Amino acid sequence: MGLFSRKSNDTPSNPAMAELGRARRHGDRKTMRRIGREYDATATGETDAASFQAGQESYDALPPIKTPRRNRRR
Repeated sequence: MGLFSRKSNDTPSNPAMAELGRARRHGDRKTMRRIGREYDATATGETDAASFQAGQESYDALPPIKTPRRNRRR
């Protein structure tokens, strides 16, 4: 990487845990509980926790999608 490069090497140490962190859904309790159980069963240390957190932060960094208005008359 160059001195003024915007690219950063933020790859998590455990990509599977990062993907599990990215799989979070808003308002879907069933999926969140399943992900929590999966995380508890497979997480083995601080690197897994950091990878999971990095996945969650990358998911949260995405801007929300604006839906079109639905108040048209039919």
